Amino acid sequence: MTYAPIALFVYKRPDHARRSIESLMQCPEFAQSPLYVFCDGAKHPEDQPLVEQTRMVVRTLLGAHGSIIESEQNCGLAESIISCVTKLVNEFERVIVLEDDLILSPYFLDYMNSALDFYADQPSVMQVSGYVPPVREFANSDQAMVFPLINSWGWATWRRAWKYFDIDASGWESMKTDRALRKQFNLDGHYDLFSMLKLQMTGEIDSWAIRWNWSVFRQNGYVLYPPVSYVDNIGKDGSGTHSSKLASLIFGSTAQRSASGPTHLPAHVTINPKHYKAFKKSLFLPALRNTLGVIKRNVKTFLRRFR
Repeated sequence: MTYAPIALFVYKRPDHARRSIESLMQCPEFAQSPLYVFCDGAKHPEDQPLVEQTRMVVRTLLGAHGSIIESEQNCGLAESIISCVTKLVNEFERVIVLEDDLILSPYFLDYMNSALDFYADQPSVMQVSGYVPPVREFANSDQAMVFPLINSWGWATWRRAWKYFDIDASGWESMKTDRALRKQFNLDGHYDLFSMLKLQMTGEIDSWAIRWNWSVFRQNGYVLYPPVSYVDNIGKDGSGTHSSKLASLIFGSTAQRSASGPTHLPAHVTINPKHYKAFKKSLFLPALRNTLGVIKRNVKTFLRRFR
């Protein structure tokens, strides 16, 4: 097997980066996998010490393994991922994408490479996700499943799918008046992805992920998910980017049993209604908790004005 290249994006979180790289190195396939580490430049002068510490962690752990690209400018995660994923899929046809706040199961690379090979010629599968939210109904399953929602916590794609990435999210405005389309994009009303895309397109956030989700949706594409996660996110401490924070809002808690073995890859790709219902429910509850949290904070702010 020829292993897919790995793109790892780091910035100014040295401890996160260390833990993430150490977990990646526990995967047996790591030594034979092409690795590209993209180190973004400091956004502000005060960020420079942490940027340098993070780069030192990368150099120390990896040594001569892989290519380390250190940017002098701050590109931001969205621009970095879009440009680097495009470059790597054009060269290698596929890529595995990681950020510096992900802890990986030792079986992560085996699963990702197996899925990339198995579905290489299946156009409806546009992304492979290494993460899945904790869903009780999936706990005893060993079979992967597909859903119409992308994931940014450890993922992979092919050139044949990424070519549909639309940086301008063409046609998104149609959801303003087409309620049926908006409901479908919002996972049958379970999560307000439309509002996230609107924030992106009005310049209030900078997220590659919500535009990729729209691109996959427009192609009637699917994302392959494992029944139990191969990825844990340790970056839900407020230090992440828009994409990771959006993912935190959608997926909620990551605390769960990590996958400890191979996942069966079904040849027939279709959404299982029972599984999809459970999946959407797992997204709705974190969304509800986050909404209630925002309301609670706003009420507290309002009441403080009258003290």
